[in-house]
Amino acid sequence: MKSDQTTAKEIPVGDAKGFRRHLKADLLSGFLVFLIALPLCLGIALASGFPAIAGVFTAIIGALVTTFISNSELTIKGPAAGLIVIIFGAVESFGGDGMLGGFGGADYSAYRMVLAVIAVSAVLQILFGLKKGGILGEFFPLAAVHGMLAAIGVIIMVKHIPIVLGVSGKGEPLEMVKEIPHYIQNLNPRIALIGIVGTLIMFLWPTAQRRSRFCKLIPSPVVVLLVTVPLGIFFNLTHEHSYQFAGVEYSVSERYLVNMPDHAFGMFHEITTPDFGAFSGDYLPAAIKWTLMFFIIGSLESVLSAKAVDVIDPWKRKSNMDRDIVAVGAGNLACAFVGGLPMISEIVRSKANIDNGARTRFANLWHGVFLLVFVALIPTLIHRIPLAALASMLLFTGFRLAHPNEFRHALERGREQLAIFVVTLVGVLMTDLLVGIMIGIALKIGIHLFNGASIKAMFSTKIDFDHDHENHSQVKIHRCAVFTNWIPLRGKLIAEGLEKKRNLTLDLSDCDLIDHSVMEKLGELKSDFEREGLAFELTGLDAHHKFSPHPLAGRRRSR
Repeated sequence: MKSDQTTAKEIPVGDAKGFRRHLKADLLSGFLVFLIALPLCLGIALASGFPAIAGVFTAIIGALVTTFISNSELTIKGPAAGLIVIIFGAVESFGGDGMLGGFGGADYSAYRMVLAVIAVSAVLQILFGLKKGGILGEFFPLAAVHGMLAAIGVIIMVKHIPIVLGVSGKGEPLEMVKEIPHYIQNLNPRIALIGIVGTLIMFLWPTAQRRSRFCKLIPSPVVVLLVTVPLGIFFNLTHEHSYQFAGVEYSVSERYLVNMPDHAFGMFHEITTPDFGAFSGDYLPAAIKWTLMFFIIGSLESVLSAKAVDVIDPWKRKSNMDRDIVAVGAGNLACAFVGGLPMISEIVRSKANIDNGARTRFANLWHGVFLLVFVALIPTLIHRIPLAALASMLLFTGFRLAHPNEFRHALERGREQLAIFVVTLVGVLMTDLLVGIMIGIALKIGIHLFNGASIKAMFSTKIDFDHDHENHSQVKIHRCAVFTNWIPLRGKLIAEGLEKKRNLTLDLSDCDLIDHSVMEKLGELKSDFEREGLAFELTGLDAHHKFSPHPLAGRRRSR
């Protein structure tokens, strides 16, 4: 990831000097990410029950606001598919149904009430970050988190199959699964052709990118637009008319296209403010519920994404998670007062940002600038995008979240990890996100109890420190090291090692149980030590029985 401006020893920094030095690389990456972000922002907004422009508002604010607050150099802030389920659920609870059947008065009222919920949750995020709440991402067991994300993927796929086929469909996810044959039987041929072509491109283009350098230069969402927009023009979707196919009459119209302002700078007339009446009367219980959902799930997804981007950062820079949550909260507060979706640190666009050679956080800024200019000056082009094309992109996004490999990876880490993964997935599909992930956490606690851990040991730590050298400490952990006591354990290891600049040798021989989450997080901590030029060594694992052959599998001390 080096250029003629960047030597192996230099670590790019997003300051004024870095802005000038890395302008070319960041500008190019920002433009390429903009090409990916534009259709995804539109699609995520529509799928969430918001106007299409709301997703663009969020990406622009994520670029113009968070760039100057967060120190996360390569994350792209914007709307995320992982929040679709929460946003649309909130819209429904306030009496709207999004774009189904048109955006009517009830939909607009629900939209404004959800904006109020986003505003309050944003304030909680800011306060949470200021109170060092970035540690949130360290608590949740990884199998439960991945199970929740897989469930979100399933819901996204199920919700977008009708749109890809050009039919109406709504309801609970499991109910909609039963209706899939009905959707296929009643599909609109021209709209379905657009949706299926877009879906095939999304699934097949990555293979072409691996085989061709030319294909690698063009993101798959851009290819979808290059093919489906002309198809929409050919089918004359801008004018309402009927057509015959196989002896059956079908109709098409502008309702199958993205609804956008029809004149330059029309986006600024779409600015919408929140309705805080959501926090009064009969709406109050729903408002509190969705505020907590946005706050907890949004913050968790954002922290986990930012941590994942740090892992693949070519220069191994480490983001301040507290500062990043404050940045996301500030961005969300701004979004709520203009009519935008909530934002997080988005992993797919961030990965593209890295692959495109970004150096600093100003790549995020530039991608927002390109969005602002394009949407403000050329809205009529966006109006030509078929909704089925956007749905095909989200169908692919959902598939990646719930990819069969996710099940395989869970099993590789142990059968108990697969059980937690599947139970969380099913729990989310049958209830909601918070209840589902709590079911997964409860199962993990039950498994730990079955494996001999006591309640007291799971929620407390017992550590002995032996300073056998001026810059080295022997650390012995007793009882167990599991996700429920990881945060205090991590704090003590950081205080003894990173803060005092001491090498650590961690003796786990007297630890009855070590779960997969802690094994993985110990690996992350080892990387943090190495980044500071310190050693972090694990010993005493030979006396333990692993739950699977995977190197990061949980393990129990042999008796």
